[in-house]
Amino acid sequence: QVQLVESGGGLVQAGGSLRLSCAASGRTFSRYAMAWFRQAPGKEREFVAAINWSGGNTYYTDSVKGRFTISRDNAKNTVSLQMSSLKPEDTAVYYCAADREQPDSPASYPSAYDYWGQGTQVTVSS
Repeated sequence: QVQLVESGGGLVQAGGSLRLSCAASGRTFSRYAMAWFRQAPGKEREFVAAINWSGGNTYYTDSVKGRFTISRDNAKNTVSLQMSSLKPEDTAVYYCAADREQPDSPASYPSAYDYWGQGTQVTVSS
């Protein structure tokens, strides 16, 4: 069982930066692939970025490549999402998720993930 708690959301102007963090409970954090998803009002939850158990492989949706960076610290049980050059279309609730079945090959669809945080709001003003 893993519990995930996101933090770091807020209101930022277009072009600005935010860093989201996700703290995980439990002693098996390093066995999980981790990902960030987001959901805007009236839209489906969409994949943003993922990282494998060791941090050696990362994956991004095309719209955030070059602007967002996912990273993890297995010693601290945390995963982060550094977001730069933010755009109004990045506005959404951002969720952290953990996948225990495919720790080395994280998926990009929500149903692959076993545990979810409560989400943190990111609002980018134009």
